[in-house]
Amino acid sequence: MHMPRKGAIFLSTVLIFLVLGLTNMALAQDIILDELNAKPVNFSGYKGKPAMLFFWTTWCTYCRQEIKTLNQMSPQLSKEGITVFAVNVGESDYIVRRFINKNMIMLRVLLDKNSAAAYHYELIGVPTYIILDKTGSVIWHGNIFPTDYKKLFKEKNEKIP
Repeated sequence: MHMPRKGAIFLSTVLIFLVLGLTNMALAQDIILDELNAKPVNFSGYKGKPAMLFFWTTWCTYCRQEIKTLNQMSPQLSKEGITVFAVNVGESDYIVRRFINKNMIMLRVLLDKNSAAAYHYELIGVPTYIILDKTGSVIWHGNIFPTDYKKLFKEKNEKIP
């Protein structure tokens, strides 16, 4: 079985960091990623608000399905005060922009070119959703959109409309 080159590189990189124990390289407030428009976004600026991070790549079939689901849910999540970021892992802005435009994705897209955020949240692969409470702590992670996300926030005493 032949694994696509990008997938093999990503998996190898993740495994190296897991073996070396370097997964907690940065604190959440130290993670700064660029949006597609090159504007830097510092995660610490979003503390005090619940957030959903979606880690994905353009070449991942499951990611393509999940990003469409998240794109549909994003207006509702925003209305409920949940900040949503689609964090692309390791791809160029040109490839990501072309995918976003072609698929009419309206999400805020961040570029994790050096995989710092992926390493910080100890991703094993993509797609991965990370839900953060108002303090920036992870309250859930998984590979499909959590249809019970409201329950997850209520369990942590997070109020969303």
